[in-house]
Amino acid sequence: MARFTGSTWKKSRRLGISLSGTGKELERRPYAPGQHGPNQRKKLSEYGLQLQEKQKLRYMYGINERQFRTIFDRAGKMKGIHGANFMALLASRLDAVVYQLGLARTRRQARQLVNHGHIMVDGARVDIPSYQLKPGQVISVREKSQKLNIIVESVELSNHVPEYLTFDAEKLEGTFVRVPERSELSAEINEQLIVEYYSR
Repeated sequence: MARFTGSTWKKSRRLGISLSGTGKELERRPYAPGQHGPNQRKKLSEYGLQLQEKQKLRYMYGINERQFRTIFDRAGKMKGIHGANFMALLASRLDAVVYQLGLARTRRQARQLVNHGHIMVDGARVDIPSYQLKPGQVISVREKSQKLNIIVESVELSNHVPEYLTFDAEKLEGTFVRVPERSELSAEINEQLIVEYYSR
């Protein structure tokens, strides 16, 4: 199954969560898309709730089903709680960290910056959004790309960097200090439902 490239705004409204992280999608119309709009009354089954939770997380990180399942299986082989490990692995991806550092305003934009070779890890250019970062690695913007408007604007608007990262706005350089704890990641996701979905 290919990566979703359609309207994330419609998906956000359908799932009731801001997939871009900006919250703009739900400001004007905080209800599902479609002819009946806010009057849709649909009670989801247990399976429906589990599937919806999986889709929320998958679209949030913009990855395809195969990649998503691979990361999920990898999390199951680690020590600790399966769901929390899974969330931590997703948050350790290079595109997710670029977004959290404030170098991009949306996850999709962060993915594009990595794909186009603007981001470096430990001084070497990395253009793989799914690159799994290890504690201590340094993420920086390529010298030629430091004056890009989208990066400059994003850094100016960014005001919060999670505790598992450090960021120097002058050098446009951040460090992945440690693997994030579950409490530092999205509270809008119930990862236990995703574990139940794949355990069926």
